[in-house]
Amino acid sequence: MTAKTTHYPSYDVMALKDEWDSHTKEIVLKRQGPFPKAKFLKKHESMMLALIAQHIVYDNRSEILAWVLHHIDQKLQNKIGEAQRKPGTSPEKVLVRQGLKAMDKLSKQKNDKLFADLGMQEQFELLAAMQLGQAEQIPEWSKIPQKDLFKKLSELIVGAYYSHPTVWSEIGYGGPAYPRGYVRVEFGLADPWEAKQEDASRSGFAEDSPKREAKATAGEDK
Repeated sequence: MTAKTTHYPSYDVMALKDEWDSHTKEIVLKRQGPFPKAKFLKKHESMMLALIAQHIVYDNRSEILAWVLHHIDQKLQNKIGEAQRKPGTSPEKVLVRQGLKAMDKLSKQKNDKLFADLGMQEQFELLAAMQLGQAEQIPEWSKIPQKDLFKKLSELIVGAYYSHPTVWSEIGYGGPAYPRGYVRVEFGLADPWEAKQEDASRSGFAEDSPKREAKATAGEDK
């Protein structure tokens, strides 16, 4: 797994950083690392989450995975409560920690190996089964439902992944626009400073009208 295929190979959202307000710039620059030692995640948990992330986002670039792990660690050690949680579901820090232990137990029971020691295909098959709630039954699933665990891991990983500026550049997202703001918000239009699709033959949009990406999440950590 290497860099993603992109319609915007020469686009770099960080070239726009001087257009952002100082607080926004500080937030985004920190996402490039280096990152401090994890406060919540243990070494083995970080290793497992990195492997799980590679399966979910199909990306193994260390600089992006480092941000994903740091973001998850920060979220899980934060004392601020979750926005919402299904009734009867454990808090996310419990769900993740106990869920990773359950995955190791199932892997050991089935393959006589911890999850991190499995082959890539075996790891994928376990995750795919969990997503459907079809992984082999173990007592732990009664308290940590496997489908809820997979959903939570996916939410944490995908949310962090698509907040990294390298990924923004690859999907043609212009990043936060504070204080400039996005002006041409109509479908099919783009502001002059936004990414221009360089391979128009692979898309139904004109070359000067890149596919619109969501513009409301860049400052979520502000």
